[in-house]
Amino acid sequence: MSSLSTHVLDTALGRPAEGVNVRLYQGAQQIADGTTDHDGRIAELAPTLEHGTYRLSFDVVAYAESTGQDTFFPEVSVTFTVADERHYHVPLLLSPFAFSTYRGS
Repeated sequence: MSSLSTHVLDTALGRPAEGVNVRLYQGAQQIADGTTDHDGRIAELAPTLEHGTYRLSFDVVAYAESTGQDTFFPEVSVTFTVADERHYHVPLLLSPFAFSTYRGS
């Protein structure tokens, strides 16, 4: 089995993005959710994942409103594949008009 964590960094404010609500889906079914901590992390969003395709959904608009920022993206979705047994880390670098992600470690 594999596990999953995430980390959101607010590149506009230069700090971790605390309070971002994140949902994890497999197909159309939500299988987990969480909120980023003071360090912008959810250390264990999913302790066990089987091989397959998953989608992380980040509630950006609520976070932007809480920090007094505008945002072009009300939600960011990141789809990824779990292909082997390991820990997966999917970070999100976020600003009001752009975002980036990568496969972390």
